[in-house]
Amino acid sequence: MASASDTVLSVRELRTEFRGDRGNVRVLDDISFDVGRGRIVGLVGESGSGKSMTALSLMGLVPKPQGHVSAKSIMLDGTDLATLTPDGMRRVRGSEISMVFQEPMTSLNPVRKIWDQVGEPLAIHHGLKRKEIRERVLEMFELVGIPEPKARLDAYPHELSGGLRQRAMIAMGLICEPKLLIADEPTTALDVTTQSQILKLMLDLRDRVGTAIIMITHDLGIIAEMCDEVNVMYAGQIVEQADVFDLFERPSHPYTRGLLASIPKAGAARVSKRMPSIPGMVPNLAKLPPGCRFGPRCGDTMAICQKAPALAGVEQGHVARCWLHAQQETSGQGASS
Repeated sequence: MASASDTVLSVRELRTEFRGDRGNVRVLDDISFDVGRGRIVGLVGESGSGKSMTALSLMGLVPKPQGHVSAKSIMLDGTDLATLTPDGMRRVRGSEISMVFQEPMTSLNPVRKIWDQVGEPLAIHHGLKRKEIRERVLEMFELVGIPEPKARLDAYPHELSGGLRQRAMIAMGLICEPKLLIADEPTTALDVTTQSQILKLMLDLRDRVGTAIIMITHDLGIIAEMCDEVNVMYAGQIVEQADVFDLFERPSHPYTRGLLASIPKAGAARVSKRMPSIPGMVPNLAKLPPGCRFGPRCGDTMAICQKAPALAGVEQGHVARCWLHAQQETSGQGASS
């Protein structure tokens, strides 16, 4: 994990609730993680695990008054986002922290030219004139590998392919040179070849521009290819944190092991039995099971699992929210005392 001086983002005890007629539902509970400078940190889990809600909470985009975000701190390079007013957050969003959404066609205005939309953050945050903005957008189009960039400036979103629209969205996210870019499933709507190009582009940009990235995905293959550290999410909580190599070599939460077991193995002989899967579904956050949230789907349950586990150390820099490791930690402490 990154040291304090090398940390761009430090999130501590992030919680997000939605208020309804039947009471409050906490959709994120005690989310804490760090992102180092120039590092790529993954958030992975099934749909409904809280990955995208974490991004929206960090960006200040949770709808109000229904949604409420609180945190002990959300430190972005010395600025606590948790203490900012809505106006203060608007000044930070797009300049210090930006986001690439998973479906660019729904994020782009269909009746505005691409260059005008990509360059809008420069007008908002730096007060540049249209000519200066257009020149800067052209530079960004070249940087993100849009072919014939000058000819694409005056295109409308529907005139670009999905891959080019996503490149334009990445250009928009990077145009103010933010310290942190959040990529929410950035390749979901793309074909396999274009997915590979976009992922390579993000790695190249990380190396050239130095922007740290939070990569949100349900695809462990993308995690393995892209990320330095990984946060596995389940039912609104982080259930495992580790260096990417440690996670794949030593998955320590039963949920993580289930995810990894579900990955098709290249070159494996075809057999009649079904591919392994995790039984059941992510629980309704309004009706969580007692104790461990993964308990009803877990094959390693014990009596103590009726109590909610905290994150416990597996090894240095590797923690899991599971009583298997909490018991090991307790035993180890007892043996050394």
